[in-house]
Amino acid sequence: MNKLILGRYFPGDSILHQMDARAKLLAGIYFIFVLFIANNWLSYVLLWLFTFFVMRLSGVKFRVYFRGVRPLIWLIIFTVFLQILFTAGGEIYIDWGPITISEFGLINGVYIFSRFVMIIFISTVVTLTTKPIDLTDAINYLLHPLRRLKVPVDEISLMLSISLRFIPNLLDETQKVMDAQRARGTEFGEGSLVQQMKKIVPIFLPLFVSSLNRAEDMANAMEVRGYQSSKPRSSFRRLNWHGRDTIGLLVMVLLTIVLVMLRTEAHVY
Repeated sequence: MNKLILGRYFPGDSILHQMDARAKLLAGIYFIFVLFIANNWLSYVLLWLFTFFVMRLSGVKFRVYFRGVRPLIWLIIFTVFLQILFTAGGEIYIDWGPITISEFGLINGVYIFSRFVMIIFISTVVTLTTKPIDLTDAINYLLHPLRRLKVPVDEISLMLSISLRFIPNLLDETQKVMDAQRARGTEFGEGSLVQQMKKIVPIFLPLFVSSLNRAEDMANAMEVRGYQSSKPRSSFRRLNWHGRDTIGLLVMVLLTIVLVMLRTEAHVY
């Protein structure tokens, strides 16, 4: 669990580190929607090449990304298996009651796996190359129009930033609690499902108490510094939009056009 890198920031001087946080956040969200345009193997090959290219631009080694996605791989595989076992279409390979393994199910399973992994990779790129404070300012700026609807934009952006910031800390503390339980003789991953669930229960209480203590400490620190949610706030750091940020979004638009063309050609054939 301590190898999950989603939510962590890696200092660097790559071109992605120098980009505006708003551009990276917009591009990351846009990429998630672009994934659903792809409907053939050529489109997914293009998306994989684009994903690896962006990972390369971040200046972080590929093994860091693969090590970070490893804790989530079983959840992804479980979702893919559900897609394969209960989706019918095309040539049927196995038909056993509600379980059907078909050509369409296998292909769709590969697509679902690719989508999950690429979303994790791109989201990790955004967090690895963006400081939490800059990410908060970007969320606050993008949600700015909602203030006219009396939406508490500042509070929402602050909550998202704090949640994202403390995901690695929560995982690290989980690992420490599990190591302490192992030192007391607890063996995780052994026994029946009920026994394994009982072994996990003692982990939740220390984590819950620790999270409450951290939340109280942070609230006190913010109060001492004069934070008031109902008051307008100034910002020490300024987000600056540059030409490279515009180019990055134009690349996303170009990627969308190519994917639409590949999708159209697939329907023609």
